[in-house]
Amino acid sequence: MSEDRLLVIVEDDEAFARTLRRSFERRGYRVIAAANHDGLVALLAEHRPGFAVVDLKLGGASGLACVQTLRAGDPDMKIVVLTGFASIATAVEAIKLGASHYLAKPSNTDDIEAAFARDDGNPDAPVDGRQSSIKTVEWEHIHQTLVETDFNISEAARRLGMHRRTLARKLEKRQLR
Repeated sequence: MSEDRLLVIVEDDEAFARTLRRSFERRGYRVIAAANHDGLVALLAEHRPGFAVVDLKLGGASGLACVQTLRAGDPDMKIVVLTGFASIATAVEAIKLGASHYLAKPSNTDDIEAAFARDDGNPDAPVDGRQSSIKTVEWEHIHQTLVETDFNISEAARRLGMHRRTLARKLEKRQLR
């Protein structure tokens, strides 16, 4: 059984992790934090959280491995993936690996807690006929390639047929923080 209201935050941005920690502690959660997958594994050796907030991009690594580890340890855990690099491809992978919800940054504590409270999908979610722009299609293709290369920018650039610096600049322009 998981510890009551214990939340693990896996986030490499110390300032953002600290802000999330304080906000959740004010709401009655006990919070532990890790900056990467190895830190998470060490925490899970001693704790059984019932909730998790995982950043999709942890330095040069993917947070998807953290989602997989968390789900393997507790199939009932509420896991929310946060990302400044939102794409359909990474959302699908996160959900397949066991995330409960996927939120694009900037998201606040209210958004995350609301995601924890939701158990099911929303069949009434609007499905509009809006077509994707060329920029959106390009962005999703870039992110699919990044997922396939485990966020290795050099390899992704090679597969996309572009210079590594060009890809890095595109990622900087679209990053939400």
